[in-house]
Amino acid sequence: MAGLSSIPGFLRRATRFFLPMHCVICASPLKDDPVPHFCTGCWSTVQLMPPARCARCDRPFVSSIATLYSPTHVCQPCAKHPPSYTRAWTLYPYTPPLQDAIRLFKYHGKVSLIAPLASLIIDRLPPLSFVNLIMPVPLNRERLCQREFNQSLLLADRIGRHLNIPVSYTNLVRVASTPAQTTLSRKNRLRNLRRAFAVRHPAQLINKSVLLVDDVFTTGTTANECARTLRRAGSADVFVLTLARTIDMNLIPDRTLSPHPYPVEQTKGHIHAHL
Repeated sequence: MAGLSSIPGFLRRATRFFLPMHCVICASPLKDDPVPHFCTGCWSTVQLMPPARCARCDRPFVSSIATLYSPTHVCQPCAKHPPSYTRAWTLYPYTPPLQDAIRLFKYHGKVSLIAPLASLIIDRLPPLSFVNLIMPVPLNRERLCQREFNQSLLLADRIGRHLNIPVSYTNLVRVASTPAQTTLSRKNRLRNLRRAFAVRHPAQLINKSVLLVDDVFTTGTTANECARTLRRAGSADVFVLTLARTIDMNLIPDRTLSPHPYPVEQTKGHIHAHL
């Protein structure tokens, strides 16, 4: 769905003259700001993930020294209980204004935000040439009916078109209607998602490297259960890509754009060599 971000600046100014809008962060009137619901100044404060992160789940480390001499260092949870996915990438912390944008998009149906949110992902994609198939994390039928769209599918569709990789959105399904993960402890999240997913056509996954796409990475239990289901169905490696991640606010770096977080020379072989 096209939003105001695809309209030339003078047309946006004219539209907002007759249909005034204000930034949801600072309440200033929007003029030719390209991102719906946000002024350019507030949107420019979207923050970056800390540079030192787990080489498996992308969990931020407290100190950058953790990866200074060992770039492939993994966190204690991954070392103790390796996840079912091969590698997870999270591109931004789940903090304002991105947090506000995701909530508007996800819970209030502001689908015009799909373009700027997908652009944030595409601008900082890791190397994914080894991926054969993209799959969104599915919603159960009840939640899909309430929301009327799957936010992960809309993101996956944009990524798939950018990378020219097919998107499969009906094979991995959620077969159990479970309480929202945001209301549960980690222990209950694990119990909540047990056998919550299924694969309809396992033959379509044989020897396929899959990229699993979701909007927010919280504890990783959803991504891990989806990856476990895909691997049991016969897929090859499963990789996880999420737009944002909940993290300790004390770990947020300065609000300055850094170089691309995943060097282009990083390949599947390099990833496997250190797992």
